[in-house]
Amino acid sequence: MNYVLALFLPPLSIFLIGRIFLSIIVFIIWIPAIIFSGGLTHPMFILLAWVLIYQSGEERRTRRLERAWRDED
Repeated sequence: MNYVLALFLPPLSIFLIGRIFLSIIVFIIWIPAIIFSGGLTHPMFILLAWVLIYQSGEERRTRRLERAWRDED
């Protein structure tokens, strides 16, 4: 769901994965970039959001595996 949201509103998608400060910075840059470039830079922000969403999922998996590893000992 978050990947689809990133297609339309990358700053909101970044905000929802927990990167609040980064989402504010991206929003401040995203609005003028959309206005002045006519949307040509929008794919760059989509890719940034997708990479951050993927990275947050990997971090969650790593924490889960580390917790399971500690519980075994």
